[in-house]
Amino acid sequence: MKFTLGWLKEHLETTATADEVAETLTRIGLEVEGVENPGAKLADFRVARVLTAEKHPQADKLQVLTVDAGEGPLQVVCGAPNARAGLVGVFGMPGAVVPANGMVLKVAEIRGVISNGMMCSTRELELGDDHDGIIELPADAPVGTPFPDYAGLTDPVFDISVTPNRQDCMGVRGIARDLAAAGLGTLKPLKVEPVAGEGPGPNITIEDPAGCPAFYGQDVSGVTNGEAPEWMRRRLTAIGQRPISALVDITNYVMIDLGRPLHVYDKAKLKGDLRARKAKPGEEVLALNGRTYALDETMTVIADAETVHDIGGIMGGEHSGVSETTTDVTIECAYFDPESIARTGQKLALTSDARQRFERGVDPAFLDDGLAIATRLVLDICGGKASGVTRAGQPPVEPKVVVYEPALAETLGGLAIPHDRQLAILESLGFKVAFDWHVIVPTWRRDIDGAADLVEEVIRIEGIDKVPSTPLPRVPGVARPTATPAQKLERKLRRSAAARGLAEAVTWSFISEAEAAPFGEAPWIVANPISEDMKVMRPSLLPGLLAAAERNLKRGATSVRLFEIGRRYLADAERPTLGVVLAGERRPRGWAAGKAQGFDAFDAKAEALALLDAAGAPVANLQVMGEAGATWHPGQSGTLRLGPKTVLAAFGMLHPSTLKAFDLDGDVAAVELYLDALPAKRGSGFMRPAYTPPALQAVTRDFAFLVPESLAAGDLVRAIRGADKERIVEARLFDRFVKDGQVSLAVEVTLQPIEKSFTDADLKATADKVIAAAAKLGASLRG
Repeated sequence: MKFTLGWLKEHLETTATADEVAETLTRIGLEVEGVENPGAKLADFRVARVLTAEKHPQADKLQVLTVDAGEGPLQVVCGAPNARAGLVGVFGMPGAVVPANGMVLKVAEIRGVISNGMMCSTRELELGDDHDGIIELPADAPVGTPFPDYAGLTDPVFDISVTPNRQDCMGVRGIARDLAAAGLGTLKPLKVEPVAGEGPGPNITIEDPAGCPAFYGQDVSGVTNGEAPEWMRRRLTAIGQRPISALVDITNYVMIDLGRPLHVYDKAKLKGDLRARKAKPGEEVLALNGRTYALDETMTVIADAETVHDIGGIMGGEHSGVSETTTDVTIECAYFDPESIARTGQKLALTSDARQRFERGVDPAFLDDGLAIATRLVLDICGGKASGVTRAGQPPVEPKVVVYEPALAETLGGLAIPHDRQLAILESLGFKVAFDWHVIVPTWRRDIDGAADLVEEVIRIEGIDKVPSTPLPRVPGVARPTATPAQKLERKLRRSAAARGLAEAVTWSFISEAEAAPFGEAPWIVANPISEDMKVMRPSLLPGLLAAAERNLKRGATSVRLFEIGRRYLADAERPTLGVVLAGERRPRGWAAGKAQGFDAFDAKAEALALLDAAGAPVANLQVMGEAGATWHPGQSGTLRLGPKTVLAAFGMLHPSTLKAFDLDGDVAAVELYLDALPAKRGSGFMRPAYTPPALQAVTRDFAFLVPESLAAGDLVRAIRGADKERIVEARLFDRFVKDGQVSLAVEVTLQPIEKSFTDADLKATADKVIAAAAKLGASLRG
């Protein structure tokens, strides 16, 4: 929800600054996401007059202008077709930054002619879509004045996050009411001038009272649909609304100003009565956003005798939309059932400003006043003659009464507040307190359901910061651990990864289809995504980490080491996973190291093994098998498995095509640990086994084998380690070379005596077992 400080002051009598307003809004529960000055980016643009305009000597479509921006004549080259002597427009001084493209203006030579800046269009200044010519201001606009000051663009714009329960704050007046209750000013009375009109109103009927309980309407004939007034267009533009025409802008303005959505139909395009009914199976409507929507019998629509013209409470149709030729209109002011609106919007994956308000619940008692305000604006701005008002149905305006006890502010809210202060707060928010604290809830507060809600209202206005911190009572005795094994595992891995120099990242579970494509099929598609960039539930943790790596590298980071613990979303279930990405330099250049060194597959393997060891996996029994898949670089990737089928991790270098999808240059190593595949621990209890170091010294023996080129070194080491499990405690590869087409692998074997030292016979027996185990793999002892 956006609004300007000047707009707020139309409803709130206050001298508060923008900072004071922002602080108060946050204090009373309306989170301020940002406050910006829209004129700040236009500070270097001036009102300027074109003194002369001559044809460019070297280009038919360019002109050479002499421009006065308050500091004397300047020569400017311009290609706008409407540039001419006497025109007053907006001039960008050298050094100014064009908002639309970030270009810094400077003195430049264009086709042999010096140009000292630029005359600007509305699109270049991000004030509209017009790019057919430069901005034309009134002839009496003061030359040399900063354009933001002249255009009134110095009004701060607030952007607040409105929670779903605060439907009353989906309009500027509702926000002003809250601020007035918080003591920041006085709420001004709302000016409503009823328009009695002449003659009968439009023919309106309701066939779906559940979806549309009330439908009010009024005709205005003889209107002129030109531009809205400057003050209205300025306010709408400031909050990001594109001015379209007077009639459309009036409905948008009333919706944002008062939280009351409306719709205007071109009466000439309607065939017969307007009726609120359920859609028929197979019906379609071309909405104002240019898309056609298939409707079903659960959806409430507004239709005439022939076709559907409006998805009720969400979006109007193009067929009956107003245009510059419209002369007669019907203004719709209806109340739609919030739950019905929400279901329809979800089915159609269609959101709009009107839907956001109707599904929260607009004020059902504001139909007459809302229609009167809109009709008065149409008459004042567009002219014409109003008809009488047609009222079909009855809005749900039955008063809700909540029995309240002021002592609850202390017992439930933790803050003792005098009764008269609580009474003043509730009345300032629009509640009426009758005898014995029977509180009548205002019609615009659909969220108030019980006494606890009233406590919340009192506490947030009085000040949540005044509530003292009170520790919860502690049960005597030793607390039992509550973390699950999965939570303990994630905590341990998080500490281990951080200890290894990896920085934790937290990325979105939603990604774009383009980001998901390199990682195979993404089975979970979001039906109603926040945006196209958040349409797919991630099938891997690597897309988010790669996007984070790309952002860091482009901002000057030389080495990126990231990890994340989260969920992958596969067809059968959510899978807990740990992802690691290593990009950039593993070691920077230096006098000892020489050139900078990047990461390789062995770095990824080292991280995978270290983290698996921290997780308690039997690292000594793992097998390195195969390539990790199409996402990974062939020959530079693999999987770590416990047996041929149980994959605990994938590691290695990522495929160049994967990196290209994320605009990454250079090599990137990565790891994915599949936490749900880790074997469960068999031990129980919290006691660690006693530390019992061996009493006798270990013995090492080296073996060198000639092996087939296809034999993996890990398979040989694993076979040797299992040759004599009672005596061999470790085996590791320490040498490899190729000579005369033969591969030689040298393995150091560690033997640990337990009760007595090994004899020569013991050592020979173990050596024979090692040689026999290697021979089964095709290896022979090197002479």
